[in-house]
Formats: sequence, structure tokens, C-alpha cells
Amino acid sequence: MTQENQNPSPEQENIATDPQADAVPAEAEAKTPEQEIAELNQKLTEMQDNYLRAKAEGENIRRRAAEDVSKAHKFAIESFAEHLVPVTDSLYAALNAEAVDAKAFKEGLEITLKQLLSAFEKGRMTEINPAVGDKFDPHHHQAIASVPSDQEANTVVSVLQRGYSIADRILRPALVTVSAPK
Repeated sequence: MTQENQNPSPEQENIATDPQADAVPAEAEAKTPEQEIAELNQKLTEMQDNYLRAKAEGENIRRRAAEDVSKAHKFAIESFAEHLVPVTDSLYAALNAEAVDAKAFKEGLEITLKQLLSAFEKGRMTEINPAVGDKFDPHHHQAIASVPSDQEANTVVSVLQRGYSIADRILRPALVTVSAPK
């Protein structure tokens, strides 16, 4: 064997010969029940605090989401309303105008109607206006009356009132009369 292994270093001698070297870690690990209870109470307090913070954060997220939904409902019509404002302006201008000529008044109304239809289109609102002879569709039409006709049964004879839909959802069905079965 070599001489290094035979002569231990002073640190190794202290560890090997010092009986309290092993006792120090054992004392650090051995805790009194009061110390353990205090540590566990401290951990419990930390966990309760973390739980309350997480719960509060969840409630804040729910509250903010509810506010966002409320604002979305409240202001959802805002863009559509912006498209209707020019139509309103045109109607007020027509009312304030001194119309002597019925033809000019009618032209102004037609222009205003085009503005209104453009606003509907921008708001994804479409008109339901079935043609005479179209097949009756209960999803888009509401039959007011059934009249005898030369047309095929359950076809549109006349449109009493146009219907409207917004983004494929029926706002109001078209009011129609349909042909009666022969």
C-alpha cells in the first residue's frame, strides 16, 4: 500500500475520532414534537394563503369574463348602428326639404332605401323576399293564408311583407299567401 492511504489527513482523523460529528446531524434531524407542530402549522398557513390567492384569482377571472360578455352584449349592435346613422341623416334631410316635385321626392326615397339596404348588408342582415311561384319554406316564410290558385300546391302566390335574417338566423319570416291544394 501507499503511504498516503496509511496516513490519514487531519480532517479524516477528526471525523473518524470525533464521536460528536455523527451526533450533530442526528440532533438536527431529531425535532421535538412542538417544533414539528410549528413547522406543520407554518406549512398549513402557507398552503391556506396559496389556496385563498388561487381562489381569488379564479373569482377575478370569472368576474372579468362576465364583464367582457356584458360589454359584448351591450355594444354588439354598435357597428350596425354606425351604418344606420347615414340613413337617419338622409331621412331627416328629406323631411326638411321643400319637395315640390313628387318625382324628386321618390328618387330621394329610393336613394335612402339603397343606403338602408347597404347598411343591412354591412350588418350581415339579408332580406327574405320570395318570388311568386317559389316553393313555400316554413323556415323562411310564414303563410298567412291559403288561396285557390292555378299554381302548384304550397307555392308562394304573393308576398305581404318581406322577411329578414341576420347571419343565417331568421329575424322575421316573410309573410306570404300560398296556393291551396287542388
